[in-house]
Amino acid sequence: MTKSALQIARASYVPKMPEGLKGNVDIREGAATQSVLDQEEIQKLFPNTYGMPVVQFIQAAGEPGVSEPVNVGVILSGGQAPGGHNVIAGIFDGIKRLHSDSKLYGFILGPDGLVKHTYKELTADIIDEYRNTGGFDIIGSGRTKLETKEQFDKGLEILKKLDIKALVIIGGDDSNTNACVLAEYYASINAGVQVIGCPKTIDGDLKNEQIETSFGFDTACKVYSELIGNIQRDCNSARKYWHFIKVMGRSASHIALECALQTQPNICLISEEVAAKEQSLDDIIDYIAGVITQRAEKGLNFGTVIIPEGLIEFIPAMKKLIHELNDFLAHNQEEFNLVRRSGQRDYIISKLSKENADIYASLPETVARQLTLDRDPHGNVQVSLIETEKLLAEMVKKRLDAWTKEGRYKGKFSSITHFFGYEGRCAAPSNYDTDYCYSLGYTASMLIAAGKTGYMSSVRNTTAPAAEWIAGGVPITMMMNMERRHGEMKPVIQKALVELNGAPFKYFESQRDQWAVETDYVYPGPIQYFGPTEVCDQPSKTLQLEQKGNIE
Repeated sequence: MTKSALQIARASYVPKMPEGLKGNVDIREGAATQSVLDQEEIQKLFPNTYGMPVVQFIQAAGEPGVSEPVNVGVILSGGQAPGGHNVIAGIFDGIKRLHSDSKLYGFILGPDGLVKHTYKELTADIIDEYRNTGGFDIIGSGRTKLETKEQFDKGLEILKKLDIKALVIIGGDDSNTNACVLAEYYASINAGVQVIGCPKTIDGDLKNEQIETSFGFDTACKVYSELIGNIQRDCNSARKYWHFIKVMGRSASHIALECALQTQPNICLISEEVAAKEQSLDDIIDYIAGVITQRAEKGLNFGTVIIPEGLIEFIPAMKKLIHELNDFLAHNQEEFNLVRRSGQRDYIISKLSKENADIYASLPETVARQLTLDRDPHGNVQVSLIETEKLLAEMVKKRLDAWTKEGRYKGKFSSITHFFGYEGRCAAPSNYDTDYCYSLGYTASMLIAAGKTGYMSSVRNTTAPAAEWIAGGVPITMMMNMERRHGEMKPVIQKALVELNGAPFKYFESQRDQWAVETDYVYPGPIQYFGPTEVCDQPSKTLQLEQKGNIE
């Protein structure tokens, strides 16, 4: 592998980790837990892994070790997120410290590798090539769902053959839901295989009291914020364009909010606020056009608008439409596919309720079509394919043209659209993600040594120096609730949305009116890996506000 100068320098970086994981560890168990919602249903579905305690690791006397080698399998599941390689490195170092003959096997291209028995042993030479690097290319990732007994049994064949005692699934909420189901099944048949999850998603929507943040969020937001800052500097230099910038975040607006806190744009839409205020698409267009008009009155015919990827689904009327579309297509996809493309719009209109049919009919042709494209593996519309940034830019232009005729707007409006997605998913991890991910992986190895299954690796107190971080595990069932998927109620991990009463949003809310009319941009610049702690090791603004109540 040819390496850049930065990769060569980063290879020697030793991740910082909690004192509680250094040397030997003891485990401290809390009280019994319950699921966040739907307790009776979740307990019935997970009788063997429900109600387990939250656990914490503390330093103990002596050296760590076990009498027999511990063979572990690892899967990277779902979309890429910066730091995944360091999770694997942390697992490797952890199990090697437990016993030098322990082995780590990586299943190729995600859960599919477990089912199809495609794997490779991850040796020290391989691990060392990938330490502190971005991407998931050490073994690749995939989106195959582990949900059937046939898959579980097929996977168990290779786990038994390789004498693997534990499987670590590194993924987001859906992947960890699969991990929870798999842990329950293997426990129910006494398979002798533990299953541990690690919280990954750049979207930031896998978090709770025990999981402060999902890995990759910090790095991705810093990458997007650098790009937004660059655009804002160009914007402030040319002074003639409005930039509509869509960022990742299908189910929550954490990325949009964090990027706004880092860059101070003129407008940032928060999907959760749109839903809470029951705003219509017209309301949103009026708000954006209003800010543009205010700036035009000051001679400022330029600005930036940050848009979360999943905005459309949070507009109440659109949410109802999409919900009905998802349910309809879950049961009628084949019939829909047989309809000629030219007739698909009318076909859908004829099948929807009157209210939703009227909304669907009012949408531009391109957006209407995007709402009926192939579903994701969970039966949901792929909102990243909906060009919300272009839709808003076009509709704002129409609104401003109308206001010009009415004498309400006297500025000049030109727009440029952007979508930042893949740019942040495989970036070289920030120091925060480098350290956090390594600690998550090492913690997973300690959960395995402690005999735990159905747990998610947890590292908390991460706005403090790494030595003060708190490592442990949280039962995955604790995060579960019942939701409709593919037209049926299924147990899934509850997504964490932006809290409108939380400190990050409240701070943004207190500043946004000023940011709207002023040109008070921040230009964060690229991620720094070497230098002063206050430059290199800063956690996200979101975490700082959540835990400290202020931004450093």
